[in-house]
Amino acid sequence: MRHFIVLVAVLWVCEGVKFGQLCTGNPENRRRTSDLYGQGHYGASRGGRLHKGLDVVCSDGSTVYAPFNVTLHGKLTVYTDPSKVAINEGLNLRGEGLCFKLFYIRPDKTSGSVRKGTRIGTMLPIQSVYPGITSHIHIQMCDRSDPTPYF
Repeated sequence: MRHFIVLVAVLWVCEGVKFGQLCTGNPENRRRTSDLYGQGHYGASRGGRLHKGLDVVCSDGSTVYAPFNVTLHGKLTVYTDPSKVAINEGLNLRGEGLCFKLFYIRPDKTSGSVRKGTRIGTMLPIQSVYPGITSHIHIQMCDRSDPTPYF
């Protein structure tokens, strides 16, 4: 019975969570659809693997905002490939009962708490690594589950 109550409580807390605006110029968090490099939805094919995040359109150099009240939990390294160093930054965040990562942003700071709508970084120049792709922020849940219900 106790497990059931905990599960219901977690579902209740997460059910109403929605990401606020992530970057300048995209107040509705429009998602990346199809381009030369594939599609940006969760589960899209990436050759021999599946895309484990959701891509939200964001122009290179745009301001990136906290989608809700969050705690910053450090910078992350996206790639080990040195040819991708221009976009090799991101940020670990927690808030509203969620743990998630934002890829392709240069964080302004990497720890502390920030309020919804506060600037947290800058979109990196993804076009310099993937010319012709739809520039985007990649949102990945810490447990690699589907972030789509939160948008």
